[in-house]
Amino acid sequence: MVTAPTDIDSHTATAVATLRTTEAIRERAGHLLHRARAGQSSWFVVDDEAIGGAAAEVAALTRQRYPGLDIPYHSRWRHFEAGGIDRRAVIEARLADLDAAARARSMIDLTVVSVLLDAGAGPDWCYTEAAGGQRFTRSEGLGVASWHAFCVGLFSSDPGQPLRADAAGLRSLDADRLAAAFQVGGDNPLIGLPGRVELLHRLGAALSAQPETFGPAGRPGGLFDTLAAPAVSARDILAALLRSLSGVWPADNTIGGHPLGDCWRHPAVPGVGPSAGWMPFHKLSQWLTYSVLEPFEWAGVRVTDLDDITGLPEYRNGGLLIDTGVLRLHDGAMATQTWSVGDELVVEWRALTVALLDELAPLVRNLLAAPDLPLACVLEGGTWATGRALAQRLRGGTPPLSIDSDGTVF
Repeated sequence: MVTAPTDIDSHTATAVATLRTTEAIRERAGHLLHRARAGQSSWFVVDDEAIGGAAAEVAALTRQRYPGLDIPYHSRWRHFEAGGIDRRAVIEARLADLDAAARARSMIDLTVVSVLLDAGAGPDWCYTEAAGGQRFTRSEGLGVASWHAFCVGLFSSDPGQPLRADAAGLRSLDADRLAAAFQVGGDNPLIGLPGRVELLHRLGAALSAQPETFGPAGRPGGLFDTLAAPAVSARDILAALLRSLSGVWPADNTIGGHPLGDCWRHPAVPGVGPSAGWMPFHKLSQWLTYSVLEPFEWAGVRVTDLDDITGLPEYRNGGLLIDTGVLRLHDGAMATQTWSVGDELVVEWRALTVALLDELAPLVRNLLAAPDLPLACVLEGGTWATGRALAQRLRGGTPPLSIDSDGTVF
C-alpha cells in the first residue's frame, strides 16, 4: 500500500486537497473542453451540432427503460438486480434480525468491495448463476459474481459473520480464490484479475490503518457510523472516501509522496502550485459514492446535494459522445491503437466526457420534461445505457477506443 509521509508542506497539502474536489474536476475538464472547441486539441474535434442528437438518443432510451420516469440512481445496486432478481431483498432477509445501522454497514461493505471489483471485464468473460442458470457478462456479471462471493463470506475473516467485508478477510484473499468465485478459467478470462486482487489487498490495509473511521475490524461499513446523521451530503460522502481511501489506488500518481489516485497528467490543464498539469477524475470513488447513497437512504439518512458529484468518465459515457459524433478523433487511425490510461488522448477523452455530460444533462431533462432529475438518474436512464447500446449496435459491445487497463480505472 502507498503510505503517505507524516509531514506535508502547505503547498503540497493545498494541491492534494484541491485535486480531491469535484470543483477542480469540473473546472479543469471545462478548460479542456473550451480549448477543444477552439481547435487547440491535438486529439478531438467537438461538434456542438451533434449534442442535440445525443440528448435525443439518451431521452428516447430513458423513456423506453423507465416509462414513468421513476428512475433510480446510477448505482452498483442496479447490477445486483440483473436478471430481474431482487437480490437486495435476499440480503435484507438474512439481515432481518439486525438493526438499521447494522444492516447499512453490511450493505456498504458489499457495495464498496463490489465497486472496487467493477472495472471492464472484457468481451470474453461471463458468470453463470447456479440458481436458474442465467448467464451474465460485463458489469452485471461482475456485480452478480461479487454479490455471491460476498454472500458466502469470501471477504469476511469471521465464518460466523459471512455478510461483511473486513480488513483481515480482504488482505488474506488470493487470486485463486477470487478466480474461482468469478468462474475465471482458460476459456473464461477476466481482464485485470491480479489488479483487482491487489486493489482489495490495499483496501484491507487502508481499513486496518484507520480504526477511528472503520472500526476495530476494519469494515468499509464503518463509514455509516462516521457520517450518519439525519442528513448527509453526497459531497461529504465523496470527501470521506477520498480522504480515507486515497492510498488504495495502485497508480503511481503522487505529489510530494502523497497519492492522488485517479489523477493524470495533461500539459494544458491549469492550476496553482503543484496541482498544475493534473487532471483529477476519481471515477471509482464517485461511482462508489453514487452506489452507497441507497444504503444510507434505506437506513433513514437523507442524502443531499446529489449533483455535486460529476458524471463518470468511463468508456460507456465517453463512447456515447464518440458514437453520436459529439466528439471526433482528428485522425481516425487513432481508434485502431491501444492506449494506456495515462496517455494524453485518454486523459482528454475522459475530461471532455465529464464536461459534456454536464451540458448534455439539462438537454435530456428538457426532452423528458423532468427539470429536477438528478444527474445520478440521467446517467442511469440514461447516458451509460445509451453508450452501451450504441457500442453493441456498432461494434458488438466493444468501446470505440481500446484502453489497456489494469482493472482499476476502466
